[in-house]
Amino acid sequence: MSTDRFEEVRRRHARAEEGGGAERKQRQHAEGKLSARERVAQLLDEGTFEELDKLVRHRSQNFGMQNTVIDGDGFVTGHGLIHGRPVFVFAQDFTVFGGSLSESNAQKIVKVMDLAMKTGAPIIGLNDSGGARIQEGVASLAGYADIFLRNTLASGVVPQISAIMGPCAGGAVYSPALTDFVFMVEGTSHMFVTGPDVIKTVTHEDVTKEDLGGAVTHNSVSGVAHFQATNDEDCLRHIRELLTFLPQNNLDGVPRVATKDSDDRADKELDTLIPTESNKPYDIKDVIRHVVDERYFFEVAQHFAQNIVIGFARMSGETIGIVANQPAHLAGCLDINSSTKGARFVRFCDAFQIPILTFEDVPGFLPGATQEFGGIIRHGAKLLYAYAEATVPKITVITRKAYGGAYCVMGSKHLRTDVNFAYPTAEIAVMGPEGAVNILYKRELQTASNADEVRRTKIDEYRDQFANPFVAAERGYVDDVIEPHETRAKVIRALKLLANKTDTMPRKKHGNIPL
Repeated sequence: MSTDRFEEVRRRHARAEEGGGAERKQRQHAEGKLSARERVAQLLDEGTFEELDKLVRHRSQNFGMQNTVIDGDGFVTGHGLIHGRPVFVFAQDFTVFGGSLSESNAQKIVKVMDLAMKTGAPIIGLNDSGGARIQEGVASLAGYADIFLRNTLASGVVPQISAIMGPCAGGAVYSPALTDFVFMVEGTSHMFVTGPDVIKTVTHEDVTKEDLGGAVTHNSVSGVAHFQATNDEDCLRHIRELLTFLPQNNLDGVPRVATKDSDDRADKELDTLIPTESNKPYDIKDVIRHVVDERYFFEVAQHFAQNIVIGFARMSGETIGIVANQPAHLAGCLDINSSTKGARFVRFCDAFQIPILTFEDVPGFLPGATQEFGGIIRHGAKLLYAYAEATVPKITVITRKAYGGAYCVMGSKHLRTDVNFAYPTAEIAVMGPEGAVNILYKRELQTASNADEVRRTKIDEYRDQFANPFVAAERGYVDDVIEPHETRAKVIRALKLLANKTDTMPRKKHGNIPL
């Protein structure tokens, strides 16, 4: 009897590992996709995966489902190590019932999510699913809702990462949308609430699956995804790299990585990176790379709202989050998409005790009826709210323009930013000299015979008097005006000073961010 039981264990394990069988696995490979188990194996450190609920089966008795039972029920769940640190993972197996969510395999996901919260470890979901299992009706939908609840409860407790590595449609999209970072794979991954066929029937729009919900669309147009990978292997490699920057949980503190880069490195190239002409563009990422460890910047959402740059880097070996206006795109103006992009990143960093370094060069909010009708006031307030709410160490460097309300929003001293620096090229004012002169001297310019000459003179006077960093420095709104080559040393010293910073919020259940 015991021998039979041992054989039964081996048989069931083997059956679970087969998934939908060799033929369906080959079909996955033919489509450029790895199988669920191959993905888990590549994601985790070799030999560290411990599978849970491998022998779970569905309990459906409808539509002939009782005649097709596969151990594991199509999802691979468990825990392992990435760079020696614990993580929890689930992977949907498209070869089993199209990766559809059932009552049983939803409970598998819920179990690892609960364990992740209890143990303080990140949770990674590898999504490749046709959606809810129709044969199970409301039981499948209940499974989605159970997962959504865990996504919400885990938010700000442990990092949550979603990889879309196949289809993800209908209600299934809301679990990834609730997580911190979303990866997509070019050509093989798709996300949408309603597919092309339904859209064509209802609205008569003719759109392809790729244009509607492919990796390029969600990385560059909608902003739903944060990373765009070329294939499964590339996606999994980038998830592993992202985790090197993240703490295990909201209490753990950022990871530290050894660096040979000197804390006091003074990069003279920085002194000439900012153009003297205030209307000339430059790439803020060049400034970032000159300041951070090993000149390495791990950008997040690089294809979306490119007028703001967000991502992770290290200073003196420790993770920081970076938010920067990008003068090379829309002159660095804040608009609806960049405000939302920046706000969500600031809130992630604050939730996980990651210091925030802001590089500011912003001429204001993007003007136009489209922005106003789209709610730029409400969306811009999200970024303002996020900075004001954040209690982590906050450091701001004003490289050039800091005009109007946008000056206030981008980590100003008035929003409890701890240390504020400005370059000599900084222009801190209500608006640019040209606009200010047109308002202040409107009547005089209308009547002057030499209006152009008067305008140029007044612009120079305004720039000298107001569009500089010294008025703000005299009032203490910036702590120091520094030469650009000093940036790295100054920021690292400030970060070390703020290492044990504590700040509090008024006692309340939670605020009401202007969603």
